[in-house]
Amino acid sequence: MPPYVTEEEERGPRRQILATLFFLLLAVIARILPPGPQQQVASIFRASVLRPFVLVQEGLADSRVHAETTEDLQARLDSIESLVTNQRTLVEENARLRDMLELGPRLGAEYVPASLIRPGTAMSQSMFLLDVGLDRGVSEDATVLTGAGLLGVVRTTRKTSSIGMDWTHPEFRASAMTLDGSVYGLVLVERGEFRESDRLRLDGVPFHQELDDGAVIVTSGLGGVHPRGIPIGVVEGEAETETGTGWRRSYWLRPLVQPGRATHVLVLVGRPSGDLSTEWAYPSAEGNR
Repeated sequence: MPPYVTEEEERGPRRQILATLFFLLLAVIARILPPGPQQQVASIFRASVLRPFVLVQEGLADSRVHAETTEDLQARLDSIESLVTNQRTLVEENARLRDMLELGPRLGAEYVPASLIRPGTAMSQSMFLLDVGLDRGVSEDATVLTGAGLLGVVRTTRKTSSIGMDWTHPEFRASAMTLDGSVYGLVLVERGEFRESDRLRLDGVPFHQELDDGAVIVTSGLGGVHPRGIPIGVVEGEAETETGTGWRRSYWLRPLVQPGRATHVLVLVGRPSGDLSTEWAYPSAEGNR
């Protein structure tokens, strides 16, 4: 017994066949028509039956053009941002070089210019390489500074190069004082969880002496490592005093030299001497009492 089929299901394939024959007949008629009537018929179809398809095609074309335009504009914007960033970096580097060029002649022949690069290896983030060494008179513990102040010291010297450490190294120490020499202490680094959070701390300030925020701290010249008067940092609040050392104060310092930005430096090749406190334009008044 044949399967039961509804009348609607029987009409479905028949309608499809009729529609196919109808469009085939229209295509044959359109094919044999002269060019003029063919254009008229094509226009009628585009404006009626084919209108939705034409609109979809136009939308796709517009979307493709819009995507290409957007991609081109984004590429131009990226180029402009890159150019602006590079120009800003060049401006900052030119400013640092200008400071070095102005500072070098004032300090004298005891300071030789050098280029600084970072090793870029693990466990050497606080170390740097200099392109001057024994051939230029550089010795171990030589002071390394920038136009903003103290960067660090030389650790190892070679014939034509040197290895140094900046103030973020755990072993960094510098005898320090306020600008007028009324308060003395020892500057060391307080390591943070990340390198960007490393801070300088001034320890050993007698309890009866207080420093205001904004006080400039410079090297004291004691210990025979650094000359007197090289800027180190600016006081930014009192640090908590460790248990058992309540008779002394500690202060946080904002470093005046950013090690990651240093590319050109001056290296001391003679014995530390003299007072360099008059060679810098300090960021604020001293403000200590």
